[in-house]
Amino acid sequence: MTEEFDALERRPDTLLITLAGHDRPGLTSATLATLALAGVDVVDLEQIVLRGRLVLGLLVTAPADVDSVDALKHAIEETAHALDMTVEIEDGVGDTPRKPSDRARVTVLGLPLKAAALSSVTRTIASAGGNIDRITRLARYPVTAFDLHVSGADPDELRVTLSAEAAAQGVDIAVQPANLVRRGMRLIVMDVDSTLIDGEVIEMIASHAGYEAEVASVTEAAMRGELDFEESLRARVKYLKGVPATALDEVYAGLVLNPGARTMVRTLRRLGYRFAIVSGGFSQITDRLAANLGIHYARANELEIVDGVLTGEVVGEVVDRAGKARALREFAAEIGIPEAATVAIGDGANDLDMLAAAGLGIAYNAKPAVRSAAGTAINVPYLDTIMYLLGISREEIEAADAEAGIVTPSPPLL
Repeated sequence: MTEEFDALERRPDTLLITLAGHDRPGLTSATLATLALAGVDVVDLEQIVLRGRLVLGLLVTAPADVDSVDALKHAIEETAHALDMTVEIEDGVGDTPRKPSDRARVTVLGLPLKAAALSSVTRTIASAGGNIDRITRLARYPVTAFDLHVSGADPDELRVTLSAEAAAQGVDIAVQPANLVRRGMRLIVMDVDSTLIDGEVIEMIASHAGYEAEVASVTEAAMRGELDFEESLRARVKYLKGVPATALDEVYAGLVLNPGARTMVRTLRRLGYRFAIVSGGFSQITDRLAANLGIHYARANELEIVDGVLTGEVVGEVVDRAGKARALREFAAEIGIPEAATVAIGDGANDLDMLAAAGLGIAYNAKPAVRSAAGTAINVPYLDTIMYLLGISREEIEAADAEAGIVTPSPPLL
């Protein structure tokens, strides 16, 4: 009786089986077939293939007695040998430990992404008490992007720490809580000038009046946060007095979207996302942009036009820094989603309240003051990289486009 009790004490509760080798069809099924003969249960399973090399980990219940455990180990070793795989079998007790409640997704982007930078990022995560449970590659082009599943570190504290590390290493990092919000339908709210499009519309209009340089100087100061936005807007609009309204058609025709804009809108609309553009620019331009791209909501200032000529005034309430944040909240309420399920993208000081109000605020190629204030910064000129922060891979984007008969644009690298 004592010998039987000792044997039960020595019998593991679970077995962790890890196989590694060159990948080919049938490896996983052959391994599972061997386990099936032993009648064990699969408790946990994970597999990764990297450049043709497979690592397969299985956590299974152990057979009822020691002899059966030994027989199963021998059978697995024989299967691995037949498959030309290496194998390790570890005795254990119970399931895979439950991950800590503090969990985050850390997305790292680089162009290129140097090993030294990634080393510093992972070291910073470890110093903050975080453990990296899994890493997946999201993109190799036009940037290299990885998604790190991190547990054990507070996402808010990790965001602050990694923001400084991103600046030091010259990479972009986004930290988000690993919760259901990241998987659900979301609202994307974008600034227009220098975010959705390349350049500033008001400067393009001012060129028709011969005041482009003067307006550009004021715009730069306003976007850096050195001037009150409403005052600066009204001062700049005065330079537009006398410009024929037909100039707006010429400006619109000459707009250039930032690379990846159409790809981002097209892909996320397929997933049920909603889009809004909120601009300190002008509705005569933004309404047409929204219609062209399939954007659901648009809010901007309105230029006054009398007898086919700009008067140098705006009509109604100015969409300023506070107005942008208010628009985000109103659009989210209309859709019926929490503010935590919104993403805001902007580059100027007048976007800061909007970025702060959103669940994920992204400073896109922004002014230094905006980059330092925002929780997340993207410093590459590809708008579709925003999708990597949402956990969507380049492969998935291209596959969805291919199914629709579209070739995903491939912008030139910097």
